[in-house]
Amino acid sequence: MKCLYYLAPNLDSTHKISDDLHEVGVLDWFLHVIARDEAGLKREHIHSSNYLETTDLIRDGLIGANLGFIGAVIAAGLVMLFEPFGPDTPKVIYFFVIVVFTLFGAWVGGLTGIDNENKKLKRFHDDIEAGKYLILIYVRKEQEELVRNMMRENHPEARLGAVDSHFLNPFKRVDRRRRRQRATA
Repeated sequence: MKCLYYLAPNLDSTHKISDDLHEVGVLDWFLHVIARDEAGLKREHIHSSNYLETTDLIRDGLIGANLGFIGAVIAAGLVMLFEPFGPDTPKVIYFFVIVVFTLFGAWVGGLTGIDNENKKLKRFHDDIEAGKYLILIYVRKEQEELVRNMMRENHPEARLGAVDSHFLNPFKRVDRRRRRQRATA
C-alpha cells in the first residue's frame, strides 16, 4: 500500500477531490485531509486526519522503547553483576526490569512524539499554514494508476507532493478480512 500526498488549493477543490475519489472506490478509511481549517472539513463532511498521521507518536514511541530496552539490558546486567538482591535472585526479576524499562521508554517516547509534528509532513507545514489542504490517499497497487490518472485529468489544481511507498497499517488483518467479506458478498 502506498500513500499519495496531494496539495489542494482550497476547500471547494478538496471537497470535489473527495467526491471523485469516492467514485473511483477510495473509502473514507483510506482518505484523510490535513488542514488548518478543521471546522471547514467537518462542515463539508470530509474525513480529516488523526493523531497517528499528524504527530510522531508511533515513531518516537518506538525509538523510546528501543532506548528503554537498551537501558534495561544494561540495568539487568548491572543487577546480575553486583547482585544487590543476593546471589539467588530469581530470573523473573531480570525479565521485569527489562519490561519496565522498555515500557517506560515507550511511554516517554510517545509523550515526546505527541508534541512533535510528523516528520513526513514537515515539508508541507508552510503550505498547510498558508491555508492549503493536504490530502493523504492510501491506495493499493491495483488502485494507484487509476487514482493518479483521475487526479491528473479531473484535478490539475492539486499538486502531487510526495509518494510514501512504505506504509505500515496496524489494522492490516482487519482490512484483509473486510476485503474477503466484500469479495464473498
